[in-house]
Amino acid sequence: MDNILGKRIELERNNLGLSQIELAKRLNLSSSASISQYESGERTPSDDIKLKMTEIFNCSLDYLMGKSDIKNQHKLNIDEEDIAFASSVKPLNETNKMIIKNTIEALLAKQEKDKEDK
Repeated sequence: MDNILGKRIELERNNLGLSQIELAKRLNLSSSASISQYESGERTPSDDIKLKMTEIFNCSLDYLMGKSDIKNQHKLNIDEEDIAFASSVKPLNETNKMIIKNTIEALLAKQEKDKEDK
């Protein structure tokens, strides 16, 4: 089985610019070894730790666990026209998917920040 949880933890930790030690501290873990083990798939974090990670990473549990590729599903407003267009497009390679995903997340983060600033 692919270690999607570990990959997502590592990806989101790196997106925030956190070291394994810094993430361990935010999660109130005594050692960064746990983070290393989570990322490598040697260990699975407890449900409490996974929920804390979703808060730190600002993502859904489905995203963290690999059940969804959308980081924050509740923030996207998709209609039938979007679905029809998406189904007509040829599959994207992983690099382009990541670029699109990161662009959408950056736009959503900016939108949230703009709302907070008002």
